[in-house]
Amino acid sequence: MTDDEKAGAFLRHDASYAGGIPQSGLPIGMYYKGAFAPGGIPQGERIMNYTFEYNSPVGLLTIASDGASITGLWIKGQKYFADTLEPENSVAETSAMDLPVFERVKEWLTAYFSGKNPAFTPPLAPKGSPFRQAVWKILCAIPYGEVITYGDVARMIAKQSGKEKMSAQAVGGAVGHNPISIIIPCHRVVGAHGSLTGYAGGIKAKTELLTLEQADMSKLYAPRKGTAL
Repeated sequence: MTDDEKAGAFLRHDASYAGGIPQSGLPIGMYYKGAFAPGGIPQGERIMNYTFEYNSPVGLLTIASDGASITGLWIKGQKYFADTLEPENSVAETSAMDLPVFERVKEWLTAYFSGKNPAFTPPLAPKGSPFRQAVWKILCAIPYGEVITYGDVARMIAKQSGKEKMSAQAVGGAVGHNPISIIIPCHRVVGAHGSLTGYAGGIKAKTELLTLEQADMSKLYAPRKGTAL
């Protein structure tokens, strides 16, 4: 099967643009409400930010919400930490019990870190450009415990946009700026030859997450030099 055929098969089977069903069993449109997706928060609209912290095996997680959907999830110390939280909006620290969406994400994380593939996904509303939104939707469709490459994602984006090629480097930038780590599984994207480079949360966390999902690690490796080491 050629690379184009693989990309087409992935889109038909999994990606939201083809009406596919992600691993949660729900069409992505039912829970993914990005700023450029139907039903999302219009770009530039002023909203309140709420946050709470969750202790996880890969470090302290900071989770953000607009009150209805998850807008951010970052690992302490990662690159681009909280970079989509707008400073002009108030940030209210709260507990998981104060917002239903935080209670749901806590349930999701508890199931995930117990080694299970959660049967649901909390509502997500990441902020980003149309290009980044398109990349993040593809990430949502990567099956639990599996990996694809940056090049694979680039070919899918090119196919969706009707272009002959798409820069894997541009895709890498979008993957690296994913504001909802773990739930939007950017850790499932690897380099062309299995390199574990490029994860904003660091290679140690990326390895731990893939190991938790029982991904085949036999062809994956940590580069001696790279990003987010």
